Order: sequence, then C-alpha cells, then structure tokens
Amino acid sequence: MSNYRIKIQYDGSRYRGWQRQQGEKNTIQGRIEQVLSKQMEFPVTIDGAGRTDAGVHAKEQVANFRLNTEKTTQQLQDVLNEYLPEDIRILKVEEAGERFHSRLNATGKVYEYCLCKKDGFDVFGRKYMWQMDKELDVMRMRQAAEKLVGEHDFKGFCTKASRKKSTERNLYDITITEDENRIYLTFYGSGFLYNMVRILTGTLVEIGMGERTAESIDEVFAKKERALAGVTAPAKGLTLVRVLYD
Repeated sequence: MSNYRIKIQYDGSRYRGWQRQQGEKNTIQGRIEQVLSKQMEFPVTIDGAGRTDAGVHAKEQVANFRLNTEKTTQQLQDVLNEYLPEDIRILKVEEAGERFHSRLNATGKVYEYCLCKKDGFDVFGRKYMWQMDKELDVMRMRQAAEKLVGEHDFKGFCTKASRKKSTERNLYDITITEDENRIYLTFYGSGFLYNMVRILTGTLVEIGMGERTAESIDEVFAKKERALAGVTAPAKGLTLVRVLYD
C-alpha cells in the first residue's frame, strides 16, 4: 500500500472548515474523501497538515493518504479534479515515503491575512479581506508585531486551549506590507493554535487604530487570558499559504 502526498488549493468561503464532521458533508477533508472513496469503491481517509477554520482559504494545503491502486499519480490527480467542485483543486499528487505524515512531519506554516484599507472597498475581493472602517498606523503595527515574534506561550491569543496540550509556539516572523488599498500580514511559525492568527491580526489591527497599545501584548502574555487580546478577525481574510517540511 502506497503513501500519497497531495497539495490542495481551496476557496473556503462556503465550507465548514477543513476537518470532517459527523453529520456535516460540506468540509474540505470530507469532500476529498467522498470523491476518493467513491472512485476507489472503498473508504479512503486523508490526514491534513492543519485544520483551517470555516471560511478560511488555502493556496497550498498538504494532506496524505494510503492507497493500493494501479492508477498513476497523474490519474489520481485527474480523477480528483474531475469530480471535486471548482473551489477545491488538487495541485499535485506524488508518492511519499512510508513514514511521511502531513501534520506530524510539518516544520512550519505560513499564513497571510489581507486587510482592505478604509475607502479601498473592492466588490470582487470582498470575500477575501477584512474591510477597515478606520485608518491604520502600519508603523505602529510593525513595532507591536516585534513583541509577538519568538517562542512564547500563546494561550491568551487562542480559543479552546486544551489543558493537556502545550500552548507554546515559536513565531519565527511577522511581515506587514501594503499597497495602495491593501495591507498584508504574513505569519510564519512552527505551528498555530485555534484562531491564533485571527486573534493576533485583530490585536494588531486594534493597535493600528489606536484602540490599544503595543504594551497590551505583554499583559496578554503575562496573564494568558483570551479576553485581554484583540478581536478575532473574520475568517474570510485568512489564507494558508504553504506548509513547510525538512
């Protein structure tokens, strides 16, 4: 039985997130498993590198599955793309090593969050960005982002933190770039907690609006309380850009 690795791109707007859910057919993982299982005529399960929330997009999600088939990797890719909806696309199918696991072997992830500047509304891009109603001080946001970079306990910047699992993560870098109408926040880290990127984004936005200080980040780290951090940014502005492996 071979182990296959796939790269997936999807528009998460109409899906209930990546992870399959009992009684819920409209998830990315669920849709791919449905197509594979129907075409192979037996149940096939896939493991993803991460669980994107409902409404979150991906440019290059990674997953793997085990299968005994005579189909080539190109034939598997073709059959998946033939029967998957247009907002889910398999970019590549390849055979992986026996021990490869898309989540356990991942060494880092890159997420991007897109903000639309005040008065920069875009009818066609509205589903993929958070529209601002105030001007943002990007320099203040960049200075505050430096406090977030490094190895920290991000318990105060997530929801549904498990008592049994560590909430420490290493955030390698945050870059904030802008053009005439957009501001892009790119987060590169070892891994991310539930809603972590969206809460970090909400916190930086509030700092950019002058509604909180950069020093408030120190308090969140010290007290580890979610209520002290910023709002959770809307899911639609977030995209998983890529998953990294050694």
